[in-house]
Amino acid sequence: MAIDTIHKAGALKQTNKAHKHGKHASKRSLDRVAKGKTNLKSATKKSHRELGREDRRRQANQIRKNKRQEAIALKRAIGGATTAPFLTCILPLHANVDPNSALAIVEGCDEEATVFRVSNRIRYMNISILSSLLSVPRFRQRFSFITPEVGHGHELSVLDALKVCDSTILLLSATEVEDDIIDKNGAKILNMALSQGLPTPMVFVMDMESIAPKKRGQVKSAIQKAISDVLPDEKIMTLDSNTDGLNLLRRVGGQKRKVLHNKANRPHLFGEKVEYVPEMGEGSVGTLKVTGFLRGVPLSVNQLVHIPGLGDFQMSEIYAPEDPYKLRKGDEEMSSGECKLLAKADEQKQTSLQKENIPDEMDAEQTWPTEEEIEASKNENKKKLIKRIPKGMSDYQAAWIPDIEEVSENDDDDEDDEDDDDEEEEDYMSCESDTESKAAEQEETEEDDEEYEEVSVSDGPVSAERYDKQMDMEEEKRTLANLQAAKDDEIFPDEIDTPANIPARERFRKYRGLESFRTSPWDVKENLPLDYAKIYQFKNFDRTKRRIIKDAQEVDDGVMPGWYIQILVKNVPQDAWNAYLSAGNGEQVVVYGLLPHEHQMSVMNVCLKRTSNSTIPIKSKERLIVQCGFRRFIVNPIFSQHTNGDKHKYERYFRPGMTVVATFFAPIQFPPAPVVCFRTNPDTSLGMVASGSVIDCNPDRVVLKRAVISGHPFKIHRKSAVIRYMFFNPEDIEYFKPCKLRTKLGRLGHIKESLGTHGHMKCIFDTQLKSHDTVLLYLYKRVYPKWTYEDCIVSCAAGHSSNTGSITSLKEDEEMQE
Repeated sequence: MAIDTIHKAGALKQTNKAHKHGKHASKRSLDRVAKGKTNLKSATKKSHRELGREDRRRQANQIRKNKRQEAIALKRAIGGATTAPFLTCILPLHANVDPNSALAIVEGCDEEATVFRVSNRIRYMNISILSSLLSVPRFRQRFSFITPEVGHGHELSVLDALKVCDSTILLLSATEVEDDIIDKNGAKILNMALSQGLPTPMVFVMDMESIAPKKRGQVKSAIQKAISDVLPDEKIMTLDSNTDGLNLLRRVGGQKRKVLHNKANRPHLFGEKVEYVPEMGEGSVGTLKVTGFLRGVPLSVNQLVHIPGLGDFQMSEIYAPEDPYKLRKGDEEMSSGECKLLAKADEQKQTSLQKENIPDEMDAEQTWPTEEEIEASKNENKKKLIKRIPKGMSDYQAAWIPDIEEVSENDDDDEDDEDDDDEEEEDYMSCESDTESKAAEQEETEEDDEEYEEVSVSDGPVSAERYDKQMDMEEEKRTLANLQAAKDDEIFPDEIDTPANIPARERFRKYRGLESFRTSPWDVKENLPLDYAKIYQFKNFDRTKRRIIKDAQEVDDGVMPGWYIQILVKNVPQDAWNAYLSAGNGEQVVVYGLLPHEHQMSVMNVCLKRTSNSTIPIKSKERLIVQCGFRRFIVNPIFSQHTNGDKHKYERYFRPGMTVVATFFAPIQFPPAPVVCFRTNPDTSLGMVASGSVIDCNPDRVVLKRAVISGHPFKIHRKSAVIRYMFFNPEDIEYFKPCKLRTKLGRLGHIKESLGTHGHMKCIFDTQLKSHDTVLLYLYKRVYPKWTYEDCIVSCAAGHSSNTGSITSLKEDEEMQE
């Protein structure tokens, strides 16, 4: 008998196509399927705005033509007979390279060139050069070269010169290949310039003819390799003969220049002729006349101007003198020499110098202080800032860098957290009278003579006694303590030991727990400090920025860029101007036109990244010298994480390799703008510690400081555990009971009840704890920057000397609030 078998279909069963019955359906069935829906219209080229082949070809030609015209207009906007000359900075990267030798080669490369010597560091050349880029054999251009002093203590002067230049010539020497092609100081300045924004660079090598012909290729390859590490797209050129000088001028006049938007969006003027005219009588102010070529965007006489080292001022008039640097020699004889008035300030339209909003003290939900509190605040000891100038420091560096001694210390009574958590250090500045300044100057001079001595440097070994005598032990101790505190914070981030003698509810009274750091709400207007009533805030910062930058290009009554003008800056303090000259800044006066609102105070947020050569951690609220765009000032910023969201975690230390957001009070500045941070080293030198750019101007940025309280398991059960050492009394346990608990291994839980009277508590967790786990309680509070803004304005006390003097930093009018 045959065995019965049953066939079962496999997984690969054949599936036939269904019958296409749509074409044979009736109109009633189609209407039933559609149910009132209308069919989409067929897509056409017209609806999608698709162009045909010929139209696409015409469109590409038109776009190409517009771009070519824009490039030609950008080139013709500078360097011509009626425009501003090419402003080029000659920057040597080695101490043995002489920039004046390179300048002499350029000046003598063409016999028909006319050289105008404005000052000892500014040269103007009107020259007709041969170009292989155009069909015409010759065209006319004008060049200007500046050679700022380079060396120890002159870093800031070089940066100020590079801010207004169109291109940069980096000089190297072929004889220094065996040692360092770029010396230590040259590398330092180059790194600062790259962080600030280096104008279009060009690399030239001198002394190549002194190298044997067989070795020139090897030397050139070594120099090219060294430059490629910093400027990978730049090719080196030689500068030893007149032909090399002509090649330099061709490259300066015909190259594509890099656009620095911070400079291009604002009017600026490099002063060639500067004259200070004091007012008649015994007035302490005067008028500063600055003459030069206007660059950037149009300048209105009703705008405010900023002069680095002097401050913000108003203009009274703008004149148009005759351009003394004519392209042709015959044009100088035909000039009339008249000085025409271009614009005069209108008091009703002129921008006010008011930097702060005047707050209404009655419009706040705060209690008025009692007479005892007012009297106590007057008797508080304040820190007094004294600047000392050691021997060997240049006048320029001494004018900008504060060397501050803390005479007395006053901790912020509003912050009572221990150690690194909430210790606030505020620097209070006091203005000295003329008599006190003279006495302080004499005392400091005597102290300097006793403290500093001239020693001869030899190659022999230095004695241990002399080496120890030169060390600053207090600075060594402070640096070591800072490194240890930063290391502890990195290993145990934000962890704080609960004090046993103070109730935790009192110790952390300003903190609160959050259900979720990312999603929990936080009122940005809650409990704002009084300083926030003095600042300005935009309803929509990005929209305002776009509108202001667009309007700056279309000023109706402004002076156009490229004109040779003379501006009259009024109400310049005479003491500040004398100090400015004594610091060696008289030969390099730069005037920037401020955009609307750029003189008003607000909260600035900038993104910073530590430099590779800076290894010491920077504590939050540490005093730093910040160069933000065209301004340079001193602040104590607070650091926070650079993350998305409406809340940002406070960072106690700015460690090497980190990227953070620094928040501080400063005048408004519209991005894009580069930011460079400096810190004074123990040897009074200037060191760059961070660089970045401006993010926005937003006082509503919420920066939360986190405090982590830790506890340890005492008894562990399946779903619960007894935790100790987090609190030391049952009242604190009941106070923090609503807060959630977390562990380092990822467990979640909450406090159930207190056990006994010594701080033990029973907690419930989602899973069983491990014996080596640690229970954490996260608390947060909002932190605000302190009003420590100090503009880098230099002033001398009465009786100053033209060479040296008691240079102190002017204090802003506003008082620092506690």
